Amino acid sequence: MIRTLLFDLDGTLLDTAPDMAWALNRLREEQGRTPLPFEDIRSQVSHGSKALMHLAFPDLDEASREPLRQRFLDLYRENLFLDTGLFAGLAPVLARAEQLGCRWGVVTNKPAWLTEPLMDSLGLSTRAACIVSGDSTPRRKPDPLPLQVACEQVGCQPAQAMYIGDAPRDIEAGRAAGMATAVALWGYLAPEDDPAAWGADHLLGDPRELLRFLPDDTARRERLLR
Repeated sequence: MIRTLLFDLDGTLLDTAPDMAWALNRLREEQGRTPLPFEDIRSQVSHGSKALMHLAFPDLDEASREPLRQRFLDLYRENLFLDTGLFAGLAPVLARAEQLGCRWGVVTNKPAWLTEPLMDSLGLSTRAACIVSGDSTPRRKPDPLPLQVACEQVGCQPAQAMYIGDAPRDIEAGRAAGMATAVALWGYLAPEDDPAAWGADHLLGDPRELLRFLPDDTARRERLLR
């Protein structure tokens, strides 16, 4: 039985792409370049700032991109809350989980200095049972360590948890940690992605599909069948 839901942040729990796209295109404008289409940026958001730099400045080498990456992070940090929010359908899932005593938390590769203000701004920090950021542990996803630490903080066994994410490293980490896994198909997948090949236990097209995994469902169905 699933007693803990653990979420990736960008592209799974929070729709951060609009604000990250704004920061990236602002940076391109500063560098005398035209804005990129939103959908091109959206599909890369879950892969982090280095992937976004490669998208925005493919003609530069990594060393030349690094100061631009720092500028991008500064722009993003100053504009974290323009349009970011929970994905549609997640609010009732979190509320129902809390009502049933099913705890939930966040495990992300995003650094704490970005994760924590985002969670605070949306009133989620005090509701989450754990928040494990990319710099909270010595190793990041796809290593299972952050998920193992999350289970320790929540007080559950990995077999009692489900990890939901929108990238292959999320599913790899969850499987290695010994927990159920689900792909958030509402997240930041690229057209060439093949989530069916990632080895997840579930492919979810809508966040509300998580309701069926909450701990009261089986008992309620059994009562109805008596």
